[in-house]
Amino acid sequence: MGTAFAVPQKINWTNNLVFGLFHAGALAALFMFSWRACAVALFLYWMATGLGISMGYHRLHTHRSYRVPLVLEYFFAVCGALTLQGGPIFWVGTHRLHHQRSDQPGDPHSPRDGGWWAHIGWLLVGESHHNDTLLMSKYAPDLAKHRFYIWLNDYHWVPLVALGLLLFAIGGVPFVLWGICLRVVVGLHVTWMVNSVTHMWGSRRFATRDDSRNNWWVALLTSGEGWHNNHHAHPTSARHGLAWYEFDLSWIQIRILEFFGVAKSVHVARVDSASPDREAAVEIGARA
Repeated sequence: MGTAFAVPQKINWTNNLVFGLFHAGALAALFMFSWRACAVALFLYWMATGLGISMGYHRLHTHRSYRVPLVLEYFFAVCGALTLQGGPIFWVGTHRLHHQRSDQPGDPHSPRDGGWWAHIGWLLVGESHHNDTLLMSKYAPDLAKHRFYIWLNDYHWVPLVALGLLLFAIGGVPFVLWGICLRVVVGLHVTWMVNSVTHMWGSRRFATRDDSRNNWWVALLTSGEGWHNNHHAHPTSARHGLAWYEFDLSWIQIRILEFFGVAKSVHVARVDSASPDREAAVEIGARA
């Protein structure tokens, strides 16, 4: 069965050019440092990569590990679009395909095809499907039912451009370089590390059919996404850090939303406290 990512043949010049320009801007940001610009970048990093990717695109939109009001779900999707990782239908479709064929033929970004390939190479060659909403909807039909998600997938670059104009109006070029270029580049690489690093280095609590691993420092950089072996063993769990010492910022934030009645139907996998390092996690029903 063919996939949207089969047999890449030639360089994707659009992706190469865009990534190259953003990396150049990130380098330029280092020569225009200010504490205000740094603070803006850190806040936007938390909002875009933390709320948008970890809590939004990944745990909410892809795996439906919890529910929130639709307006908040849409907000998380807009935050995700601020990362330059494509629209929600593309991101969700790609990640669901990864889970279906993890480290097997058809996986969009397996390190078995090379660490560089898993990290970024899969985006630098072959046809880009970021705007191919019709094709990617096959893997995310639930999102394709929403006109808003179709629009955001087609115009995923609009929120980032709007944010860039706002930052320029507020703080000029330094705010743009830090809040857009540097922040986006860091967010891209830490997200790509989940594809590459956590399928190569780390510990394995569960004997999954793939090479997924738990990596603590990737987890710190990605709001908890580095507990990747836990996640592949229990994909629908909103909690990735299953032991008390596995820091999972996204899980803490989901628990806060649940406490205030905003997040509902929260799916959780837990590890038996008597045997925290063995394959003792069990999926429990969604909490009302």
